[in-house]
Amino acid sequence: MATSLRKPTFNSCPSSSTETDDEGVRGTCEDASICKRFAVSIGYWDDPYIQHLVRLSKERKAPEINRGYFARVHGINQLTKAFLRKTECHCQVINLGAGMDTTFWILKDQDLLPSKYFEVDFPMIVTRKLHSIKFKPLLSKPILELHSEDTFQIDGHMLDSKRYAIIGADLRDLSELEEKLKKCNMNTQLPTLLITECVLVYMTPEQSANLIKWAANSFGTAMFINYEQVNMDDRFGQIMIEHLRRRQCDLAGVETCKSLESQKERLLSNGWETASAMNMMELYSRLPRTEVSRIEALEFLDEMELLEQLMKHYCLCWATRGGSELGLEEITY
Repeated sequence: MATSLRKPTFNSCPSSSTETDDEGVRGTCEDASICKRFAVSIGYWDDPYIQHLVRLSKERKAPEINRGYFARVHGINQLTKAFLRKTECHCQVINLGAGMDTTFWILKDQDLLPSKYFEVDFPMIVTRKLHSIKFKPLLSKPILELHSEDTFQIDGHMLDSKRYAIIGADLRDLSELEEKLKKCNMNTQLPTLLITECVLVYMTPEQSANLIKWAANSFGTAMFINYEQVNMDDRFGQIMIEHLRRRQCDLAGVETCKSLESQKERLLSNGWETASAMNMMELYSRLPRTEVSRIEALEFLDEMELLEQLMKHYCLCWATRGGSELGLEEITY
C-alpha cells in the first residue's frame, strides 16, 4: 500500500503475510539485542539508537559476553566501512537477518550512508521494529529527512523509502526474497555488501549454500560478511549446541562451522572469488590497544581463559566477487 501525503507518515495497514514458526531462532535475535543494549549501557561502545528498539535487561551480562559483543560489532563495522570507502558509498548494503540492528542510523550520522540500506528479517521481527520506528522520532526522522518524494511503501511487514528499506521475508525462500528486494528497488548493478550475523547456522547447509550462491550470482561486484560459530566439534562447541537445543533452537547448519577452512570453503564453492576468516580471539588481539585498555577498564574479568574459550568459537568471515578496480580484494581486518 502506498501512503501519499505532502510529507510521508508511518500509517500502516494489516498484512496478510504468513508468519513462520521459527520461535527459537527469533529468540536468539532477542537475546543478541539485549546483550548489545546492555554492553552499550555500560560504555563499551556508543549507540544512541538501540535504547529505542531494545529494552534494558535487569540481569547483568558477564564481562566475557560484553567483550565478545564489542569485538563482534567492531569487526563488522570496520569491514563495512572499508567497503563503503572503497565504493565511495556508491553502493547498497543488504543486512540479512538484521534484527534490531542500528547501523543505518549510525552510518547516516557518520556521513557514510550507502545509496540504499536494506534490512531483511522474519516478518514478526520486522513488524516489531516498524512499530518502534513509527513511534520513536529519533528513528523515524532520519528516514523522513532522506525521503524527498511524497509517497513511499509501508505495510505491516515492509517499509520502503529512498535510502532505507526493511522487509519481512524468509531467507530460505529465495524467490520471495528477491521479489521483495526488487520491489524496494534493489539495484543488481550497484556494488553490494551483504551481511549475516549468526544467521546461516540456523539454516541447513543446503539452504545457506543456496543463499550464498544467490548472493554471489545476483551482483557483479559484491562483498559478503558472515559472523557465526566455529570450532564446534570440540567439547565447548558441543556444550553450546546442547544449551541452544534445550531452548528449542537447533543449529541446523552447524556442520559448516567445524573450522575456519570449512567456513571459507562454503563461500568459495558457492560463487565467491576470495574468502578470508579469523576467529574472534585473533580479531580481539588486533583491536586498537587504546580501545582494549578502555573496555577492559570498564569491568573486571576474573578469568581470561573464559574469554579466550568463547572467542575461539566464533569467527568473522568475508568474501568478495568482482570489484578488482575498486580494490575489494584488499579489504581485510
